[in-house]
Amino acid sequence: VSSSVHMLSALSLSLSLPLSLYRQCAVTPLVSGDYGHRDIAGMSSRISFSQYRLEAEIERCRAECQWEKIPPLLEQLAAARLHENDDYGTLLSAEALLEGCLLENVTLLKNSTPLSDNAQPKLAKAKAHLNSLLSQGRLEPRYLNEALLLLAKVHYVQGCYRDAQGMCARAGIEEFTRDEQPVYHLRLLAEAFVIKGLSLDHQTVSGASRVRLSEREEECLSCYLRACDTALLYLQELDKNVSTPSAKASKSSGSAPPTEVDPGFFLQAALQSAYLCLLHKGHLAQGTHQLRRVMRVVESRGSQSFRKGVSRKLAEVLLSSVSEDSYWGPLSPPPPAWLHMEGATHPKDAIYPSPKPPHRYSTEGAFCPQDVVEEAVLLLLITESMASGEAVISRTPEHQEAREASIQEASSVYDLLSIGMARRGQYAMLSQCLERAMKFSFNEFHLWYQLGLSLMASGKAEGAVSVFKECARMKPQDPTPPLLAAKVCINQLHWVIRTDTNIRIDQAEAFAQSVVALGEGAEESLARAHLAVGLCCSLRASDATLKGDRDEFNRRALQALQKAHDVDPEDPQIALYLALQLALVRQVSAAMEPLQLALSVRSDDLHSLHLLALLLSAQKHHRHALDTLTVALNQHPDNFKYVSKICSVLRPVWCLGTSQCCIMNYVMIDYRPETVMVMVITSLLFTKVKLEEALFGPAVALQTCEDMLQLWQSRYDFARPSEADDSSSIPPPEPSPISRKSSGLHLALPDFQEMETGSQSAPSVAASRLEQAMSEVSAISSTHRHGPAYIWTTLERIWLQAGELFMADGRVKEAQFCVQEAGALFPTSHSVLLLKGQLAELRGNDAEAKSLYDEALAINPTGQHILIHMGKLLVRTGRAGLGEKVLRDAVQAHCVSHEAWSGLGEALQSRGSAQAPDCFLTALELEASCPIRPFTIIPREL
Repeated sequence: VSSSVHMLSALSLSLSLPLSLYRQCAVTPLVSGDYGHRDIAGMSSRISFSQYRLEAEIERCRAECQWEKIPPLLEQLAAARLHENDDYGTLLSAEALLEGCLLENVTLLKNSTPLSDNAQPKLAKAKAHLNSLLSQGRLEPRYLNEALLLLAKVHYVQGCYRDAQGMCARAGIEEFTRDEQPVYHLRLLAEAFVIKGLSLDHQTVSGASRVRLSEREEECLSCYLRACDTALLYLQELDKNVSTPSAKASKSSGSAPPTEVDPGFFLQAALQSAYLCLLHKGHLAQGTHQLRRVMRVVESRGSQSFRKGVSRKLAEVLLSSVSEDSYWGPLSPPPPAWLHMEGATHPKDAIYPSPKPPHRYSTEGAFCPQDVVEEAVLLLLITESMASGEAVISRTPEHQEAREASIQEASSVYDLLSIGMARRGQYAMLSQCLERAMKFSFNEFHLWYQLGLSLMASGKAEGAVSVFKECARMKPQDPTPPLLAAKVCINQLHWVIRTDTNIRIDQAEAFAQSVVALGEGAEESLARAHLAVGLCCSLRASDATLKGDRDEFNRRALQALQKAHDVDPEDPQIALYLALQLALVRQVSAAMEPLQLALSVRSDDLHSLHLLALLLSAQKHHRHALDTLTVALNQHPDNFKYVSKICSVLRPVWCLGTSQCCIMNYVMIDYRPETVMVMVITSLLFTKVKLEEALFGPAVALQTCEDMLQLWQSRYDFARPSEADDSSSIPPPEPSPISRKSSGLHLALPDFQEMETGSQSAPSVAASRLEQAMSEVSAISSTHRHGPAYIWTTLERIWLQAGELFMADGRVKEAQFCVQEAGALFPTSHSVLLLKGQLAELRGNDAEAKSLYDEALAINPTGQHILIHMGKLLVRTGRAGLGEKVLRDAVQAHCVSHEAWSGLGEALQSRGSAQAPDCFLTALELEASCPIRPFTIIPREL
C-alpha cells in the first residue's frame, strides 16, 4: 500500500506541472523489452519521472552555461535509460566538448584565428559526434536544429564561414520560434544570429556590385540587431528563472546559490556587434542610438558587466564625437540631419524590429540629461561606482591578471571622468572619485598622478603636494611630479598666510633640486627645474630680514635663473624672470636685454609688458611707460568683462589615456583662470593710475579710478536691483555663475565740490551728499558678501587708491568717503587703518593718527608705508629716538625703499647724527632707480 501511495503521489506531482514543461523535456521513446514479472506501467512512470528530473537539471545547466556539470548528469541519464543508442546524450556531450574548447581558446577567437582538429581534440571529438548524429538522421526536429546550430559554430571557429552560414540557413533561424521554448534556446538563437552576421562579414566577395555589398552590410547589421535583442532577452529570462525557480527545479537543484553566468565569446559578440558595427562604419548617431537602447533594457544579473562596458563606450562616444550644439536627448531619435549624413532615413532598429524585444524601463517620470557633458558624467559616475566596487584588491600572484584587468578598466573610466568633469570645472568632485580609487591603486602611477592634478586644480594644495611626492617615489626618474609639487608650493602654498611659509619654499627648492640632480635625464624639464630654484631663492630673498641673507639669496637666484636661461635661451618665461630678478636688485639697464628677448617670443604677454612699463618708469620715462600700459590694456577691451571670454580657452586640458595634463597657473586664494586674468589686468590699471598721477596730476588719475569702479560693478555687481534701470549708464552685467543679491547700491566716486547754483549753501549740500553716501555705505556693510574674496579685495583697493588721490588733490571729504567705503568691506584691514591715519594727520589729529598706525602695525608689523608714516610722525612730534627705531625697522625690512632711507635720514638729522648724509645719499641713489610701483607686484610663479 505504501509503495502504491508513493507512486501515485509522484505521478500526481508530475501531472501538476504545466504542459509546456512536458513539451520542453527530451524524453526519448522507450524501446520495448523483457521486463519479467515487473509492473511495466508502474516502472514506466517511475523511469519517466526520474528521467524528466535529470533532463530538467540538464536544461538548467545548459541555460546557465555550466558545462562542467553536463558529463556527470549524462552518466546518470544513461544509467536510467533502457536502450543503448542515446542520440540525445551524444548531442549534449558534443555541446559540452565544444563549449569547453571555446572557453579554453577565447583569445584565439577574439583574434579570428581558426582552430584546427589536430590542435584541439575536444573540437575534433565534438565535430565527429555532430556529424555522426546528422548522418544517422534519427534526431527529432527540435534536436536536429540544435545540432545544426552547434555544427555552424564548429565551422565558424574553424574558419569555414560559408559552411557556417549554410548550417544557419539549413536550421532556419529566421523562422525559429521563441514562444514556449526553453531558455537555452534563446542563447542558441542569439549565437546563431551573430554567427551568421560574422560569417557574412568574413566572406570575401570578388567582383560584387556596390548594391550587392550594401545588401550584405544591411543583412549583417540586421543579424547583429536581432542577436543583441535576443541575447538581452535570454539574460532577462535566465534571471527570471533563477530568481523564481519552479518547485520541481527547486527540489532538483537544492538550495545552491545561483552562479554567475559566463557569457562566452559568441554571446558577448551577440551583445556588442550591433553598436560596434555601426560605430566602425562611422554611423555615430545610429551607434549612439543603439547604445542608448541597450542602456534602457531592464537590467539582469548577467548583463551588469556588459552594461558597464556599454555605459563607458556611450560616454566615450558622447565626449569625443557629439558637440554641445548637436546634442539630442537620450529619449529622442537621432536628428534627421545626422541620419541623412549616414545615408539613412530611420534608425536601424525601426527598419529591423525584433519580433519579441527585451523588456525596457518605462521613461515616464525619468530624469533626462540636458546636455552632452551631463549625460556622459552621469554614465561615468554609475560606471565608476561599479568599477570601484568590483575592483580586485588582493595582491596575491594568482589574482595578478584579474587585478591588472580591473585597474585598466578603472583607469579608462577615470580618464573619461577627467575629460567630462574638467569641461564643467568640477575638479573637487573628480578628486573625490579618484580618492575612492586609491584603495586598489597601490603603486599605480597614472591614477595617483591624476589625483594629484585634480587636487591641484581644485585648490587642495597640501594634498596635491603629498600625492606628487608619492608619484615621485614611484617614478624617481620622471621629472614631472617633483616639478608640479614645486609649482604648487610656489604658486599656492607660498601665498597662504601661515608661519611655515619658508618651509614650503624649502620644500619647493628640494623638489626642484631633485630634478636638477637628474642632469640630462631631465631633458626639457632641466631648464624648468633651474627656474624653480631661482624663483625659490628670489622669494626667500624678499622674505629675508637680514641683509646678508637677502644678498645671498639674490645671488643664488640670479645664478639659477642664468643657468635656466643658458639651458633654454628661447623660453620667454625664464627670460622674464631673469629680467625681473635683475630689476629686483636694481640692475635696471641689464634687465632690459632678457626682457626684450621675452617680448620678441611673446609680444602679448601681460607680465612682460607690465615689467617693461615698470622698468621705463624706473628710468623716469613715465610717458613711454604709460604708452606701454595702454598697448597692453588695449589687447583686452572692456577689461573685466572680456576676461570670461579670454579664459574660455584657458581651461585645463586633460588628456585621455595619458599621464600628462596642462594646468593653468593658479595664484592666491582662488585658482581659476578668471582669477588670474582679473588680477593681472587690475594690477595694470593700478600702475596706470600711478603713472597718470605722476604725469597729469590726481584729477586725471581719478577718472581711471572711476572707470575701474564702473567696470568692477559691470562684472561683479552683487548688489544690483532685480529690476533693470533704464536710466542707468552702467550696462547690465553679463551672466555670472555667482549668485547676486539686490540692494539698490550704485557705486561711483563722490564729488562734494561747492556748487555755484541752487538755494542751498555749499556746506549744507556737501553735508547732505555725505549723509546720502554714508547710507549707501551702511547698505553694502549690511549686505552679505558673496563670491570669492579677491573680488572684494579688488574693490577695497580701488576705494583706497581713490582716497589717496583725493588726499593728494586736497579733497578731504571725498577721501573720507572712500575710506568709509573700504572700511565697510574690511573694517580691520591694515590698509584701511593706514589711510585713516593719514587722514587724521591731515586734519592735525596726531594722537588719533598714532593710534590708527599702532593698530595697523599690530596687524601687519612689517608694512613698509605703515612703518614710514609711524616713524615720521614720531619724529615730528618730538619722539625722535623712537621714530629712529621704527624707521630702522623699515630700512631693515625694505632695504631698497628710498622713502625709508630718507625718513631715517631725517630722524638722524633731528638728533644731530653724522650718519644722516649717508642715509640721504642712499635714498637719492635708490630713488634714481625706483619704479612707479614695486617690482614685486609681478607675480613669481612657476
